[in-house]
Order: sequence, then C-alpha cells, then structure tokens
Amino acid sequence: LDSCIARRSAATVLFPGTSGNYSQKTWATSVNLAGILWKKESSSVAAGAKPSNSLPSDIMTQPPPQPHLTPQFCFSAGSLRDFLRLSRASIDDSITQNLNALVTPARAGFDPTSTAQRTPRAFPRQIDPQACQNFKDKALFPTWHARAEVLHYCGVVATSPDPDDPEALLRQIEEAKDKERVVDERLDPYSARFFPREPRTKQLAMLIRQEKGVENIVRTRTWGMVKQRCGESADTWEEALESWRQRTGVKGDER
Repeated sequence: LDSCIARRSAATVLFPGTSGNYSQKTWATSVNLAGILWKKESSSVAAGAKPSNSLPSDIMTQPPPQPHLTPQFCFSAGSLRDFLRLSRASIDDSITQNLNALVTPARAGFDPTSTAQRTPRAFPRQIDPQACQNFKDKALFPTWHARAEVLHYCGVVATSPDPDDPEALLRQIEEAKDKERVVDERLDPYSARFFPREPRTKQLAMLIRQEKGVENIVRTRTWGMVKQRCGESADTWEEALESWRQRTGVKGDER
C-alpha cells in the first residue's frame, strides 16, 4: 500500500499538467501496479500448488511415543493412565476428525445445477482406499499395538513377585497387630472388621482389568467408524489387527 501511494504522489509531482493528462497518468500507474501484484500472487499460488491424492505424512496424526517399560512405570498409576488417555485421544477419541482429514477435496468445479433442487442429506463420503490403508498401517494399528504391549507388560508385572514393595513391611506390622486385637462384638460390633492394606500388585491387576475393558469398548467404536468410512472388509478389530501383525511381522499378545 505504501509503495502504491509513493508512486501515485511521484506521478503528481512529475506531471502537473492538465487534469486530463494527470488523470491518465495516474490511472496507468495504478493499472501497472495492480498487474505486478496480481502476477506475483498468481505465480506464488501456482508455485505452491502441489496436487496429491493423499495427505502428507507430516500432517498425519502422531500418537505419543511408547514409554520405556519398567515395573516403576506400571506401579505409577498416574503415568500409566496418562499414556493410555493421550494415546486414545490422539487416534480413537478423534477418529471422526482423523478420517475427515483423509478426504481429498473435489477436483471438479462447482456445478450450479446442483442447487436447482433439494437433495436428501448424503451419508459421509467414502475415503480413498489407499489413504485409509495408510492411516491404518501408520497410525491406527501401531497405536493399538503400543497400548496392547503396555497393558500386557504391566499385567505380567501385576502377577509377578514384588520384592521391592515399599509397603511390605508396613503390611506385616498391621497383620501382627491385628492378631493381637481382642474382638468382642458385644462391646464393639465393629471390632471384628479389619481392612488389610492391599499389595500394589493387586491394585495394579485391578487397574489393568479395568483398562482392558475400556480398550475393548474404544476399539470396537473406532473400528465401526473405519468400516463405515473406508469400506473395510474385516468384521472385527481383532481380525484387522491380527492381519496387520501378520503382514508386518509384528508380534503381539492380547490376552
């Protein structure tokens, strides 16, 4: 804008002749500037246009990296829940948005006759099969596999001996005190109640059972959306995930 103003003022100073000449020169200068700006914009758009049938890999949804699996990670309920929550949020909870991002805009121009009559609301558009396959192979199935590996590992930790349990000595002291208590329900009807401190392995086992139930619900819902939009032939997510593992050579355990 400043350059346009500068050129217009320069034209006024250099050509102070009749109003007709001045107007003609000013109009010509404006046209030339508009032509330059239009050519620059058009060339930049043309240079940046790269038609493609699939989305670039750098804008595909990226799940969180798999954590380093240690017993300490499993026994930290907050860390375990955070990983599962972020992993589900990046892929499963936003599955509709992720699938919509795979839809390639129409290449044909707008048809004015399409507004001549009312048409019923169409179902969601089918996605290009190759784009769907890339999404499943690079985002969906690896994310499911990573969560399955974490749940399986922590399930093994929950059923293994825990010699480093920091509360083991405290539980032994509480159990010894409980044996010395005198239970007389006539004087205290609640004296027979004793709530021992649960080992952290038992707490972890309960958490793993809950998260596996949630995982099954989440994957069933996600796979239903994928089948609807991608026309997937596999009936269940278990079959699809196992087929992906066989194709890629990835080993897993869903027990």
